[in-house]
Amino acid sequence: MSFLSNILTGVSLGSIYAIIALGYTMVYGIAKMLNFAHGDVIMVGAYVCFFAMGNFNLPPAAGVVLAVVVCTVLGMVIERLAYKPLRAAPSLAVLITAIGVSYFLQNSAQLLWGAATKVFTPIVSGSLALVPGQLSISYVAILSVACCIVVMVGLTLFTGQTKMGKAMRACSEDKGAAQLMGIDVNATISMTFAIGSALAALAGVLMCSAYPVLSPTTGSLPGIKAFTAAVFGGIGSIPGALLGGVLLGVIETFANAYISTELSDAVVFAVLIVVLLVRPAGLMGKYVPEKV
Repeated sequence: MSFLSNILTGVSLGSIYAIIALGYTMVYGIAKMLNFAHGDVIMVGAYVCFFAMGNFNLPPAAGVVLAVVVCTVLGMVIERLAYKPLRAAPSLAVLITAIGVSYFLQNSAQLLWGAATKVFTPIVSGSLALVPGQLSISYVAILSVACCIVVMVGLTLFTGQTKMGKAMRACSEDKGAAQLMGIDVNATISMTFAIGSALAALAGVLMCSAYPVLSPTTGSLPGIKAFTAAVFGGIGSIPGALLGGVLLGVIETFANAYISTELSDAVVFAVLIVVLLVRPAGLMGKYVPEKV
């Protein structure tokens, strides 16, 4: 039963990674930017929900909605102030700016909410007994998997069926050509950041509900792992982000259970290195030759 329990834990953890990775993969796939401040948007969303439920006694659903709204606006502001002026700049400049935004959000969180670790109240509690006395799954885990599936299906339909989704795909292929066809590239990229940040808020609430510890650095490591999941599955691919996130969660859980809790992160990144040596574009990524 321990094997099945680890599978369930890994899939639920991987579902959270997948939701975060979807934000990474959308921003990179469309804007060709690595937003390393994405992990700290997770932290902001968790704090907003924490104080909405604790200080203002809002129901969990309202706390989640408020966190999503705040992070959506935050993502658009970050894109407008930090990334838009660098759209034609070298990738190194964008990377350094992203790291700066990350530290800015962490230090702002310390000033606003303090550096002390807080105990997050899960938005749902309890567990479902699959095999009484031997195997159970928490309602948070069920909710995480359900949210991941809904987000995955929703994004696939959005990018494939809606006008804005098609505009995003066009910008991903060629921003110059998309602009010549009448697509507002600035609005499209801003919408991409908004969607990614909204997903980060949802993931932050789910992550802190499953692992109820909250601090200004809460989103740093999960953000890096979710970026790893996006690369693992093939950055720029929505199904790849899902596959990479779930596999990463399962690998991490089994490494914790059967190898070492101290070495679990090392095992995760070692697997990533092996996969990239075999498939540099990721499991579901496509190699696109660069034209010169």
